[in-house]
Parts: sequence; structure tokens; C-alpha cells
Amino acid sequence: MNEQSSAGACLECHGVAVRFGGVVALDSVSVSVPPGAVVGLVGPNGAGKSTLFSVLSGLRRPDQGRVIFQGTDVTRASAASRARLGLARTFQHPEMFAGLTPREHVQLADRVSTKRSRIWTDPLTGRGFRRPVPDETERVDALLEALNLTAIADRPVAGLSLGMTRLVEIARALALRPKALLLDEPSSGLDLRETEQVMRVLSRAVELTGVSLLLVEHDVGMVLSMSQYVYVLDFGVKIGEGTPDEIRSNPEVRAAYLGEESAPGATPAAATEEALP
Repeated sequence: MNEQSSAGACLECHGVAVRFGGVVALDSVSVSVPPGAVVGLVGPNGAGKSTLFSVLSGLRRPDQGRVIFQGTDVTRASAASRARLGLARTFQHPEMFAGLTPREHVQLADRVSTKRSRIWTDPLTGRGFRRPVPDETERVDALLEALNLTAIADRPVAGLSLGMTRLVEIARALALRPKALLLDEPSSGLDLRETEQVMRVLSRAVELTGVSLLLVEHDVGMVLSMSQYVYVLDFGVKIGEGTPDEIRSNPEVRAAYLGEESAPGATPAAATEEALP
């Protein structure tokens, strides 16, 4: 198997290991995300995907291995330090400010990336987040429209559905203008129409901004349709990597997804077509 080259990678890790007591959550895992690429990370439940995301984003320090972002070793850097360098992420369960509206969430993120001083001066002067300048309004409105959030832009997020809240989280992450964006289950809680909308927006963001995306998703079909390269974990070990076509035909990946679930009399190939579109 030919490992993807890490030359000029936007985000990469090498030999990452994480242990929880006697349990090995990740065992010498290496991944590489090139600039302006969509890379998928898939695997059955308990494969170590969330743990790897925590290592990459700075929420957990690995027991072994290194994390490199934009050519700089950030293994010991905090999540906040990595965010300032341009590494953003979403969460499996959206983390939002319940009292703010979608518009205010996106405005806040836009100001973090363009006018960081206003995060501190606006509250002190009583302007809050409701007095954007014209160019900010244009950027915020464009993002809200792209994710079909205009109609609910001024409602508190506390009253929104999980699907709509997830779209707000993605809009907020894109407003930060990250160099790399880690997306943790972005289609969770979304219906088919919303999922397709998210896929279009993310693909367009890569095309227009050159952001690198690392996508963890239970919807394998979404990952294989969006990604140029895919890594597969199982029990903390990388068992496969390659293009979507290579992943579909990888026998070790097929076995990991089939497990004990293939129907009696079903052939491996037929069952795999259901698990790996």
C-alpha cells in the first residue's frame, strides 16, 4: 500500500499512539491532509476516530507521535494556540451559545478572523454583536444564505433543531477562515436535503478558499463521494488508506465493515456494497 506523501501537507500526524490505562485507543497512526483537499477518516464505532480528532485539534496530547500543522510541530501546543494558527473543528454534539442567534454566531467568528479587537471592545462600548460594518454584513449574509439559514438567522439557537444547529456550527467554523477544518460527523442529525446542502457548501468552500478538510463521518457514502483520499481505522489501527475506489475494494476494510452483520447466504461483495457505497 502506498502511503500518501506528506510533502507540503497542511495537517499531518506521525506515529500517534494514545492509551487509556491498558487500552490502546490509537496505535502508531499517521495521516496527512494536503492543502485544499478533502480527506476522509472512517471506521466502525470504537475505531479511534474521535480520539485522533482530539489529538489533532489539541484537546488531547498523544502518548507517542507528532502533530504537524503548516510545517510547524504543534504536538505540545494547546487547542487555542492551534486555533489561532488556523485550525478549526466542529463537534459531534454542537457547542453553541444558547442565547445568541445564528447571525451573531457567524458575526462573532467573522470578527475573530478579521477584527479580533472588536471581540473585546464591542461589549465594553455596548455595541454587542448587533452593529456590523457593511463588508461584515455581506460576508455573514453570504454564509447564512449558503447554508439556508437566512430564515432563522435572528432566532436564538436554543430553539433550533439539531440539524439546523449543526448547520450554524459549520457556518461559524467557515467564518473563521481556517487553513484546515476538522469536521466531526457533520451530517449527524441532518436529513437528506440538509446533508446534500452541507456537501455542496463544503465543496464550494474548498474550491474558493483552499481550506483543507478532514472529515469524520458515519455516512460512508458521503465520505467516499466528497474525499480525494480516505483513511480507515479499526480498533485504533490504520487498516487501509487510498482513493475512494481503492477503499471500496480493500478486503481488510470490507471485513471490518462487514463484521458479524452480513446476512445469511449473502456474499461478501454484495454485503460490502451496502456498507461501502
